[in-house]
Amino acid sequence: MKLAEQCLVAVVCEAVRLLLGLYFSRIERFHPDRVPRSGPVLFVSNHPGSVTDAFLIGTSAPRRVHFVGTVKLFRLPLVAWFLRHCGIIAINRQKDDPSAMRTVFETFEACFRVLERGEAIGIFPEGISYDDDQLKTVKTGAARMALELEHRHAGRLGLKLVPVGITYSRKDRYRSQVLLHFGVPIEATRFLEGYAERRKERIHALNHEIEHSLQALILHLPKLEQARLVAAVKRLYLDRLKLGSVVIKEPLAPAAEELVLTQAIARVVDHVVRTQPERAEAFVRKLDHYEGWLRRLGLPDEAAGGLQFNRRQVGRNLLLSLLALAGLPVAIYGWLHRLLPVLLVEWVVRRATHPSARKAQTPHTSMLAGLAGFGLFYLVCVAGVHLWLGWPISLWYALSLPVAGLIAHYYLRAVSRLPPGIRALVVRVRLPFAARRLSAMRAELIQEIESVRREYEPASGIAH
Repeated sequence: MKLAEQCLVAVVCEAVRLLLGLYFSRIERFHPDRVPRSGPVLFVSNHPGSVTDAFLIGTSAPRRVHFVGTVKLFRLPLVAWFLRHCGIIAINRQKDDPSAMRTVFETFEACFRVLERGEAIGIFPEGISYDDDQLKTVKTGAARMALELEHRHAGRLGLKLVPVGITYSRKDRYRSQVLLHFGVPIEATRFLEGYAERRKERIHALNHEIEHSLQALILHLPKLEQARLVAAVKRLYLDRLKLGSVVIKEPLAPAAEELVLTQAIARVVDHVVRTQPERAEAFVRKLDHYEGWLRRLGLPDEAAGGLQFNRRQVGRNLLLSLLALAGLPVAIYGWLHRLLPVLLVEWVVRRATHPSARKAQTPHTSMLAGLAGFGLFYLVCVAGVHLWLGWPISLWYALSLPVAGLIAHYYLRAVSRLPPGIRALVVRVRLPFAARRLSAMRAELIQEIESVRREYEPASGIAH
């Protein structure tokens, strides 16, 4: 790689890291040590976050990663030059230009050249990005590419496929979290035997292995109707499960721990639904009854846990109220400087994203719009203060803006948690019967979960 190209790639990577750090409050990387430090690597990942997925893998993998991108991105000469120098390879999809599908062969050849140099490429075998968190149909392109290249080199190239599972806590929410889970590398040569005679069979075998690996790295629910049950059990029981689980064999970061435990919950839910459907249906009826009471009382589930008198909870709400009063001036200052840029970002997101994939497209759209909107607005504000009050006041003012903006954001998020707690207190004081009834229903649900946990410990891996 030429020196100028190396400098461009380094600058782009640092800029992307900065944007990701501004948008996400936490980016966790689980098992990046599994990525081979040398030799050809094909990263295969789920695709829940559009362009942001490539940003995350490119800045999280311990080596440079090339990506393929739709030819639509290469229509402007300047953008095309920039993308090529950043290692992006153009690919024509059926929906891009059906008459130019010959370019798929050219794309494969371009990828082959990168891999033959011992470098890495990232591919999203689902083909499209999506709003929900479930793995879609894994297409065979990555498997075909890997086996065809190894076949050309008689199995001596040493190509490895590294699956990557990406899990967002709330991808459409500013300062949310994201987890990148790197899987065990798959050796392409394991599936090469008989490739010349049985190409389709070997391709589908490798593709099945890729799909299975990706499902193990995220929360994949084969039956979406179980999603509500898994979510309910997680809300009611995840905190207790964290305290007494042997699923966790090693110290994990919070998002990785939550994913592992949620996967265990999903396995138990699936087991109960398949083997004891009547028991699952009875739990759903109790859950419906409980959630109906929550709706009538105007309480979220997290507030229902505080219906019993708890001095610590009362003290915590009092402390939060005092902090809210103390932090109000700073929050107002921050929001006065955030309001216009935030409105601009929200307008751009609505106009620039497709409704069917809005959540997936929100992160990178917000990052780019926020960089322009906040940057220009803050620049105008600082310039005005400098002309009015001069140096060094304008410097301190400029330094205060991003800090006050973050404080204002977290202030509003913290304050939004106060009304449910206050509402729970009102219910407990004015409607003691309703509070006792709701607490009893919640306890009954948790007791049922405890019973299932004790009964299915050997099968689920969840233990005290």
